[in-house]
Amino acid sequence: MTTTYDLTAPAAVTSPSGAVKVHRLRDTSTMLRRNLKNQLRDKVGMLAILGIPVLFLLLFVYVFGGALKGSVTDLGAHNYVDYVLPGLIIMTAAAALIGTSTLTSVDMTEGIITRFRTMAIYRPSILIARVVSSTIQALASMAFVFGVAFLMGLSPNATVLEWFAAAGLLAFVSFSLSWLGLAFGLAAKSVASASNGPFPLILLPLVGSGIVPTDTMSTGVRYFAEYQPFTPMTETLRGLLFGTPFGHSGLVTLSWCTGITAIGILWSIKAFNRERAS
Repeated sequence: MTTTYDLTAPAAVTSPSGAVKVHRLRDTSTMLRRNLKNQLRDKVGMLAILGIPVLFLLLFVYVFGGALKGSVTDLGAHNYVDYVLPGLIIMTAAAALIGTSTLTSVDMTEGIITRFRTMAIYRPSILIARVVSSTIQALASMAFVFGVAFLMGLSPNATVLEWFAAAGLLAFVSFSLSWLGLAFGLAAKSVASASNGPFPLILLPLVGSGIVPTDTMSTGVRYFAEYQPFTPMTETLRGLLFGTPFGHSGLVTLSWCTGITAIGILWSIKAFNRERAS
């Protein structure tokens, strides 16, 4: 008897005795616990997700900050760490994308996903749990970077409502990038390509308004910096934390995140089903 494992199929696995019911919430929570435990065991991955943004934070504030702070004094930043932090927080979300891609590829290459497909579980839980665990990891990493920044003199003036809005923004950014990381991992042919493929996205927040204002850049670079997705994310977060004007950046950020999420979901489903059928 042939069993179909299409991700879009109903939440049941056909067996000779009939349809076996599966439990969406229970299966998803079980997969989520598994992924969180695996992430905690991956010390190297955790160090990279935490270390890369903190390293850049220390580098730009203490090494380059003296030369760069003059370009941001008229933008409401009390010190350079206030200006640079939003861009590095967005970078932290992008860094978590590599961990998602790598761990997903490990599961695919080691055969555990194949084993899951033979079990009577809610198949979308495999993908949903990976995205949720990655989002949780990214938010925890951001909280760590915020803590380091406060020790370095960060001085936001956000209200409680603005802090909640900033948290919601970062959760949505992390959620959307997690779907993209999942898609990279499912589509990658090896763990090495899964870990290296998304790496340019870590640096993309730097080629925007994260380090210096875009109007200080040359024409070609400025055009790219102003219209790439991480610039409105950075500007929106900076506006929420420090009260700087961010215009339509909030709506643009929501549009980018929605688009990235849609692309990540569709790409993930396609890669998951293609890999299974091959």
